[in-house]
Amino acid sequence: MKHITITGDLGSGKSAVSRILAEKLNGKILSTGYIQRNIAARYNMTTLELNKYTETHPEIDDIIDNELKKTADSNDLHIIDSRLAWFFIPDSFKVYLSVDIQVAAERIREDSKRITETYDSSLKAATAIADRKKSENKRYLSYYGADCADMNNFDLIVDTSSVSPEEVAETIIKGYDKWKLGC
Repeated sequence: MKHITITGDLGSGKSAVSRILAEKLNGKILSTGYIQRNIAARYNMTTLELNKYTETHPEIDDIIDNELKKTADSNDLHIIDSRLAWFFIPDSFKVYLSVDIQVAAERIREDSKRITETYDSSLKAATAIADRKKSENKRYLSYYGADCADMNNFDLIVDTSSVSPEEVAETIIKGYDKWKLGC
């Protein structure tokens, strides 16, 4: 089965879009962000603190990577919300969701599910987003040689700043259908 891997900017709507895609395509969801936030909570850290910790403790990434690798061999359609799924599952339909940093900051600040990412201002959220992105990109490039900033790695790029998750999902489904036909 050809999976859909979704990565992108923090606060771009990856989780919301993944849920919609899973429902519309009758697929299963794997969210490494969810796994990472649970690990951060277990370690009594914020997600940013866990990212910095992981820079010197690669065993955290190994836990997440192993989940991705297991999913790659599944015959069921998976919608994989992950920074590096595109890298670990190269024959997937690779989607990058971009978003304006101020829009992302507001989304994250207002998201009550992000228990390890609470901010009292959009400025603090935007700063944390930039710091986390820098930390993750540095780690992924160093550890795996994976350049998340190179948009040539992706089959479809969607700016989610001013469209609904439903509209984004429809755009992805259209692209996925074309991709499956060999485009």
